[in-house]
Amino acid sequence: MTRDMLKQKLTDTAETVLSRRYYLKDENGTPLENWETLCRRVANAVAVVDREFEDYESLRDSFFNMIYHLDFLPNSPCLMNAGTDLGQLSACFVLPIEDSMDGIFTSIRNGALVHKTGGGTGYSFSRLRAKNSSVQSTQGVASGPLSFAAVFDAATETIKQGGKRRGANMGVLRVDHPDILDFIHAKEDQTQLTNFNFSVAITDQFMDAVRNDQDYDLIDPSNGEVIKTMSATRVFDEIIDLAWHNGEPGVLFIDAANRANSTPQLGQFEATNPCGEQWLLPYESCNLGSINLSQYVQDDAIAWDRLEKTVYLAVRFLDNVIDCNRFPIPEIAEMTQKTRKVGLGIMGLHDMLIQLELPYDAEEGRQAAADVMQFIRDKAEETSVRLAELKGPFPAYNEEQNDYPARRNAALTSIQPTGTVSMIADCASGCEPYFSIVTEKNVMDGDRFLMVNKHFERIAREEEFYSDTVMKKVAESGTVIGHDEIPEKWQQIFRTAQDVSPQDHIKMQGILQTSGIDSSISKTINLPSDATKDDVRLSYMLGFDLGCKGLTVYRDGSRDQQVLNTTASEEDKTALVSTAGIVQKKKLPDVLSAKRYRLKDANGNTIYLIVCFDDNENPMEVFAKFPFDNRVDLKDKSTMWTTTCRLVSLALRYQIPMGEIIKQLDRSSGHMLDLPAQLGKLLKSFMAGTQHGFASTCPECSGKLVFEEGCETCRDCGYSKCS
Repeated sequence: MTRDMLKQKLTDTAETVLSRRYYLKDENGTPLENWETLCRRVANAVAVVDREFEDYESLRDSFFNMIYHLDFLPNSPCLMNAGTDLGQLSACFVLPIEDSMDGIFTSIRNGALVHKTGGGTGYSFSRLRAKNSSVQSTQGVASGPLSFAAVFDAATETIKQGGKRRGANMGVLRVDHPDILDFIHAKEDQTQLTNFNFSVAITDQFMDAVRNDQDYDLIDPSNGEVIKTMSATRVFDEIIDLAWHNGEPGVLFIDAANRANSTPQLGQFEATNPCGEQWLLPYESCNLGSINLSQYVQDDAIAWDRLEKTVYLAVRFLDNVIDCNRFPIPEIAEMTQKTRKVGLGIMGLHDMLIQLELPYDAEEGRQAAADVMQFIRDKAEETSVRLAELKGPFPAYNEEQNDYPARRNAALTSIQPTGTVSMIADCASGCEPYFSIVTEKNVMDGDRFLMVNKHFERIAREEEFYSDTVMKKVAESGTVIGHDEIPEKWQQIFRTAQDVSPQDHIKMQGILQTSGIDSSISKTINLPSDATKDDVRLSYMLGFDLGCKGLTVYRDGSRDQQVLNTTASEEDKTALVSTAGIVQKKKLPDVLSAKRYRLKDANGNTIYLIVCFDDNENPMEVFAKFPFDNRVDLKDKSTMWTTTCRLVSLALRYQIPMGEIIKQLDRSSGHMLDLPAQLGKLLKSFMAGTQHGFASTCPECSGKLVFEEGCETCRDCGYSKCS
């Protein structure tokens, strides 16, 4: 029996993700598909573009086998919408924002149409005039880019993408825009602009000024005149400070991107898609798919022949997607057809390196990754040239203006987030190392079980160091490093995202960028919780020097208490449990940070809730303050509020799980001023990550969110904040 005839077995997690997000359903929400029928739906819809060619049926079957056997997966909109009435198959778009009310609200309308069909959008606000600058048509003053970003954010909030994907935006502002400092601080409060990732477009000139501690010019976008100069070091320090605090804004190296612009005659890049891996001209779209590198190791070596065949099929598939796509607005259809850009990426890079027994953070691991990426890029270009001979080059190709062979596609490669599709393929996301090797998962009935990386379990059993005790130790520590039972060789090969140094993360991104990536790379540079702002500075400098086109850093625990927990450490357990086995109340310092929330009861009375946080920003105490303390008719209610807050504070300090506290509050709701409901709602906001101060929890399944590929993703159900 040939491989193509074998039935593909998926993991339970993959089936969960597919059932929740990808399978077509009836009116009752019952799936109408399975993995095989989904793959046939997608393959048939995309191959139909080639029905006039002799090899149509063979090509259709090849598309099916490539997807069904997880060798290559297209982006989520293609899996969801190919062969349906919606038919919108692109992941993301860049829309221009012109400096006029008509231009701004046209872009808002177009963005809404994109989000409705399942796409994400990138916007540059750099053309908008600065706050308080004059507006001749109204004799007034401009409100500035950030005021309009809030309108874009509100519009996104009202739309749930196709019922399956939430709205996501990238907001970009050039570093030489007069409002740059306001932009840098715009997401200091993480409850604001929640539908946006923000990135600063940094120029070479600015970086030179930083290196030389010089001033640089701020430019009026309406006329190109210099408004004033400012210290580049000061601005860079502000970017670093906010990135250190919560990971935003990111940085985009706009001049590096434009040096690689394959169609400069059509314009300059201004913005990227929401996760930063696709630099696009206005109205261009992402047409993405990823090769699963975990499938291409055979007899301890890369199966180059098989990989070449998959590259050919993948490029042809993605090129066909452009022709069978139903774009949300005509401007996008026109521009996408004009340049025919595709983004062939990878996933499972870490799986491939593990199988080759190469450490992710060693020079030999990076070189192997670069060799594979360069091979994919070379074969992709060969395929695109062949397709140009068969179907014609992209319409904007001009032999005199473009210094490369006539090909079908203006751009061919990128490395995009693969959060949910990598869960289907059961491999590491994109070019990221695994976030964890062993994790402890809670299930509905309160039981817990260990989830062990498939490669690690296989090797541990083969080399006889597998045991529940060892796996538990790895889960509790969050790393394979430092366990005597695990051979040193495997400790190095199974280093996770947190074990890899920031410099080695950036070196991997840099070598991939310069070895075979036309566009850019979505990757998170993981920093330890004790990283300094100088570490962030060095990361940005190294990324710039290595030719990266953008960078996202995330300091562990900076945005929340902890994005993904393995299990409580032994140190934590010791702090909470006495020698007699009695749980101890957590000691608090003399000074705590706090936030005040103003609430209204059903009768319009104002109540203030004050939440105090420990150094890790965990809620530890709750107080209520009442303007009506002296009203006799409300005295009993005031006492009830105070007592309830004390009990909740006590539960928090004894580390009772937040979900259990909320459950009890929900059961008690409906009495007095409904304090339990108010408290429960507030605590739920911390769990969902909508308030700064508690661990990011998936809003759909209550699993933990992982920050990788520049985005928060749930590895249990496939929810993603950005894609």
